[in-house]
Amino acid sequence: MADLGRLERARFWPEATAEAFWHWKALAHGPLRRIADPFTAQRCGIPGCCDPAYFRDHLEAVLHALPKKSSRELRALVSALDDKILTRGKAIQVDNLDVAWWRDPL
Repeated sequence: MADLGRLERARFWPEATAEAFWHWKALAHGPLRRIADPFTAQRCGIPGCCDPAYFRDHLEAVLHALPKKSSRELRALVSALDDKILTRGKAIQVDNLDVAWWRDPL
């Protein structure tokens, strides 16, 4: 938490990562039809407003900026949510988990 706090003060804003994690967790546990259906998807184009990729991009940036141990701890939490989203979202085709799959239309 201390590493995260220092990083947020230097590069982001306080609680930015908690907010991004909350949104990504809500996606993992909420109804996927909100974003998977091209007719009802909640994407307005404003970064951070309703695009889930914005929040996952923030988490990815934090994972790369944190020290190894802190990054490993956060990555375990984020990976669990990623797995849940991919498992529940049968329409999401991911061939390579090393690419930013969340930027494609979910």
